[in-house]
Amino acid sequence: MHFKKVLILLFISISAFAQLEKPTTWKYKVLQDKVVVGDVVDVEFTATIQKDWYLYSSDFSPELGPTVTEFVFNKSKGFRSIGKIKPIHPKKKFDEVWGGDVTYFKETGKFVQKVMILEANPTISGKIIYQTCTDIDGKCVPGNEVFNIKTSTVLANKIEQSSDTLTNPKDESAIELNEKEPTKTITKEPMKEAQSLWQFLLIAFGAGLASIFMPCIYPIMPMTVSFFTKQANGKSKAIFYGISIMAIFGVMGLITMAFGAPFLNFLSTHWLPNLIFFVIFILFGVSLLGAFEIVLPHETVNKIDRLSDKGGLIGIFFMALTLVVVSFSCTVPFVGSLLIAAAQGEVTRPIYGMLAFGLPFALVFSGLAMFPQMLKNLPKSGGWLNELKAVFGFLEFALALKFLSNIDLAYHWNLIHRNVFLVIWIVIAFIIGIYILGFIRLSKDDKIEKRGALRIFFSVIFLGLAAYMLPGVTGKSLSLLSGILPPMPISTQSTTTSDLPTDKMRALPHELFGFYDFDDAQVYAKEINKPILIDFTGYACANCRKMEENVWSKPEVLKRLKEDFVIASLYVDDKKELPKEKQYTSTYDNELKTTVGDKNMDLEITKYNNNAQPYYIIVHPNGEKLLEPLGYSSEADFIKFLDKGKAGFK
Repeated sequence: MHFKKVLILLFISISAFAQLEKPTTWKYKVLQDKVVVGDVVDVEFTATIQKDWYLYSSDFSPELGPTVTEFVFNKSKGFRSIGKIKPIHPKKKFDEVWGGDVTYFKETGKFVQKVMILEANPTISGKIIYQTCTDIDGKCVPGNEVFNIKTSTVLANKIEQSSDTLTNPKDESAIELNEKEPTKTITKEPMKEAQSLWQFLLIAFGAGLASIFMPCIYPIMPMTVSFFTKQANGKSKAIFYGISIMAIFGVMGLITMAFGAPFLNFLSTHWLPNLIFFVIFILFGVSLLGAFEIVLPHETVNKIDRLSDKGGLIGIFFMALTLVVVSFSCTVPFVGSLLIAAAQGEVTRPIYGMLAFGLPFALVFSGLAMFPQMLKNLPKSGGWLNELKAVFGFLEFALALKFLSNIDLAYHWNLIHRNVFLVIWIVIAFIIGIYILGFIRLSKDDKIEKRGALRIFFSVIFLGLAAYMLPGVTGKSLSLLSGILPPMPISTQSTTTSDLPTDKMRALPHELFGFYDFDDAQVYAKEINKPILIDFTGYACANCRKMEENVWSKPEVLKRLKEDFVIASLYVDDKKELPKEKQYTSTYDNELKTTVGDKNMDLEITKYNNNAQPYYIIVHPNGEKLLEPLGYSSEADFIKFLDKGKAGFK
């Protein structure tokens, strides 16, 4: 094993001299603007790593084999390093070559070292020893970076203190204690992400199940079942048929996923795709109400149908494809809506969502083919299918409004405020309720002679929903819809009756206030000596609204937010333009940041290695993180988080 490691290290050395390459570049700075002799400052080292390369971190055993990133500080009377260098959220994996766990960075790596300033205007100097590797061709490049960081002090001394106090600080152990934080391999909260993904998959499954009962799918089930019952090995072929349907829908999701996260993020936040989605949902709704049908060209349908006549598994696959194509006019509103919803989440959601959408098709068609006697228990097709289709059409109108509301919130148009949104939804829910009862009829609907129990049950659900939303118009909180509705109207009384810098602040729910900009929050927090609660949020963030309405509103939480913290409420989708002099190019993606939202998202990614919302971070006024961040959470967990942050500040 040792001989193997020697060979690998020899190969690394040869590779380094074969050609001059520098896949990693460094930048370094002191994070604090005002430095006073006696202060402990944070020196940040940022590594920018080329695509397909990775940089080894500093927090695993150098005996393992790879070159662990090492920071060597020169001896000086002007400064003194405190504790060990701290890597910020490196990734972790088991390396089969070295036979152990290694930590590493891709694209961007950050390290922070605490340094005590002992004299005025010192130059913090030293060198970085590191190694960058790539899996493309197995190449590794060792590196040495010399750094010289100039500092300027405001005062010669913070307070009168002896040189012994400066060189032997009493609080050094406390400073080192803060460094002992474990490597964080996952920056998001896995349980919360998993829950939201499961919710999305359940919605996708429900949409697929609802599609089966559309007029262009439901009536052909008996014919499909009859085909397999007459075949040899019919049950196994039926299972393959179901899997093929699921796979075809999965390919649709795969195509959407191929565009990648940046494109999906553009779809979820920019005004243009949201406006297009609004129009698409309106068209889907009109189509489901029977005004027209969205169909594929007949030539395409006929060609695929002919291919399904082939024998064997290939013929069954094309038979499944024929079902998907023939049912296009009924499924496209569901598929389109689902893919648009998937674009609002993680990059992998489209394929997961479409597989979940296709699963009911596979289960129902395969199940009925294996147990054909179940067909007798299904209701006969008829006018109720058109009514179900119309109900989904009305629901498409309601969902369309959500996308228009996203644009309105992000660009501060203030056209679709909460009450307008609620009134439209109340009207839609009421119309659906009386439509199900038969008081409204469309051209293709049959006249209702008798209102059965099931019809009354579903009408009561929609009429009850309308009644539930009605008090919301008067300002009552609607917790069931808190992640969907626009934010509640916000009172500005708490900010106008104080001497707070109102031009730099935004009104928040529950008579709270928060700063638009983190730097302004820092200045104010230093003045009043309180920790800062950074609230990374978004206008189009459903879970952010849920947190504000269901957790922040609780008396125990609200009391802490008002009394113990300065809030920096940073919207990552705020489209307000930054002044030209404040626009900058990010070190993370080398792109120009031109809006307030761009700046806030860049801050969340570069400083806290996260891009999801809601995301809460409690920091000292000097910018030091006091505890691990928190995402979407319960009231109890959020209170513990706030209390721990307050205790850490003291």
